[in-house]
Amino acid sequence: MVKKFCFYLPQFHTIAENDQWWGKGFTEWTNVRKTTPRFNGHRQPQIPTDLGFYDLKQPQVQEKQAELASQYGIDGFIYYHYWFHGKRMLHEPIDNVLQSGKPEFPFAFCWANETWTRAWDGLDKEILIEQTYSNSDHIEHIQFLLNCFKDERYIKIEGKPLFLIYRPNHMESLNFFVATLNIEAKKHGFPGIYLCGVKSSFKSESELSETQHLYDGIIDFQPNAEDFPKPDDLFTKLVTALKVILPDSIYQTLKLKGKGNKRVNYKKLVEYKKQQSLDMHKKVFPCIFPSWDNSPRRDTATIIQNDDANLFKDWYQHAKKHAETYDEQEQLVFINAWNEWAEGCHLEPDTEMGHKFLQAINDE
Repeated sequence: MVKKFCFYLPQFHTIAENDQWWGKGFTEWTNVRKTTPRFNGHRQPQIPTDLGFYDLKQPQVQEKQAELASQYGIDGFIYYHYWFHGKRMLHEPIDNVLQSGKPEFPFAFCWANETWTRAWDGLDKEILIEQTYSNSDHIEHIQFLLNCFKDERYIKIEGKPLFLIYRPNHMESLNFFVATLNIEAKKHGFPGIYLCGVKSSFKSESELSETQHLYDGIIDFQPNAEDFPKPDDLFTKLVTALKVILPDSIYQTLKLKGKGNKRVNYKKLVEYKKQQSLDMHKKVFPCIFPSWDNSPRRDTATIIQNDDANLFKDWYQHAKKHAETYDEQEQLVFINAWNEWAEGCHLEPDTEMGHKFLQAINDE
């Protein structure tokens, strides 16, 4: 039976670092609240209904999230896990889950191993906290992970803890990390680690082929710009076509004249993904999303607005058929995301779509 796992952002609570970088009291809700429409029919701002503008420091919020997810057939959350050479970030909600034993809902980790910058302000080169690596830090990290893997709720595939790496091609000593992780897992009574690489970070098939022997599976993370259909509006088409011959300064000026928004047709993207062969690895797990709009985070946004839950349902049914070609425990569909509100990518209900996206993937 196919299992549905949702990526989960544990950001919706205050931390000292965000207070310093973005202003006191900052959370993702700060940007979500102040977003305004950029064109007629633009579904912004997106306002949460069932759970409201919650604070993940309140444990009852996660229990309500798990209850809602279970109601619609979601089988587990994939928490983004932030480890910066021994320093953890945005960890309080996960610590509450580990320490309290609640909610009784399956979970696993995706190591979001990216350097944090001021990209939201367009200052991609200004580093807030850097992602660095060393063998000694890998060992410390692995010891932390093993304690989490022992939790009965932690998702296992064939007895192996499921672990995702978001940017595996960015990692120094990747082979050392994976080999040590497997060795230590076996010492702690597991048959090994079920490791998945996230495909959005692979810039070419050759990059994937160099390390694909390390992974049990690859997640075809979406949205991925490599899969976007050609733009619909004439101005964007023209600017995109001229990109290869225009100086970058002129290209950026023209792009801004188009208000900087990159609008992608959701229906065409779904049709393309349904026709695409997922053959870049022995196991490729499909990843789908209901809608996407990072206007709250970006002045130049990527907007893949979907107002028709049936399109999402159609994509899910296709992804499900692909997952069913694998052995029972490996029949997995990943969903981006449970609560990426600042990217307009969430199953949690809002005032416009309500429970429609949740209903679309409910098999019962």
